[in-house]
Amino acid sequence: MRSRGMLMLFIALIAGLAAVFLATRWMQSQGGDKGRIAVANTDIELGGRISPEMIRMADWPLGSVPTGAFNEATQLDGRVVTVAMQRGEPLIETRLAPIGTKGGLSAVVPQGKRAMTVRVNDVVGVAGFALPGTYVDVMVNTQDERGQRNDRDHSVSKIVLERILVLAVAQEADRDATKPKVVNAVTLELTPKDAELLDLARSVGTLSLVLRNQIDPKSTEATTGATKAELLGLAKPETTKPAASKAVPTRRATPRPIAVRVEPQAATPKNCVEIIRGLSKVTECF
Repeated sequence: MRSRGMLMLFIALIAGLAAVFLATRWMQSQGGDKGRIAVANTDIELGGRISPEMIRMADWPLGSVPTGAFNEATQLDGRVVTVAMQRGEPLIETRLAPIGTKGGLSAVVPQGKRAMTVRVNDVVGVAGFALPGTYVDVMVNTQDERGQRNDRDHSVSKIVLERILVLAVAQEADRDATKPKVVNAVTLELTPKDAELLDLARSVGTLSLVLRNQIDPKSTEATTGATKAELLGLAKPETTKPAASKAVPTRRATPRPIAVRVEPQAATPKNCVEIIRGLSKVTECF
């Protein structure tokens, strides 16, 4: 009995080893040939410059090597990342700034864009929820110079810029942060024309940032701004002017001759004298 139990235990051990061996071979065959690519050895902040200690070479299946991956660590020395990198992520060309770019926020500003900083507070900055990577609208409150002279207040609030990307808050540009942070300055990504509008807006009035959904596109309908009269319900409805009708040339009627009946005038009465001559009587008028 004892020898039979030992035999069964020995057979079970051999079967287990065989199963492990076959499973290992199967996993190796599924992985295929492997190569080595450069990955991040530590977390790298947005706009950070890569140093040799930030890189390590890791085995990677050849069939799933990302496009633009590097097989030598020396090729990445001094390059700047345009997105925040996590440890173990492959370093690829599309996540790097062009060769020769210096580190910092300027490395992540796309070509044709500009970075501009505006001063904010806890209210203007949407209670600290305007974080790097979010989108905001810029609204200005100023005086409408087109108002009537007898109006006491020409205040108007108007959205002047839509869907503006927040690049950094204060001196931080980490787009992975989700915790609100109240700061005194926000850096926005703008086109040259938008930068001019923003600079003019902050010089003529007070600015406010309006947080919007990240996947919400720009509005196609432009607003005219809100005035104090509209706020208090004092705005007069616009009266529609009647459309000017086109003048239709009319032919001038030729006047018809009017027949006038002339009554014959009565003869002017004369002085008459009755003359009796014998037996005859004669009337003579003169």
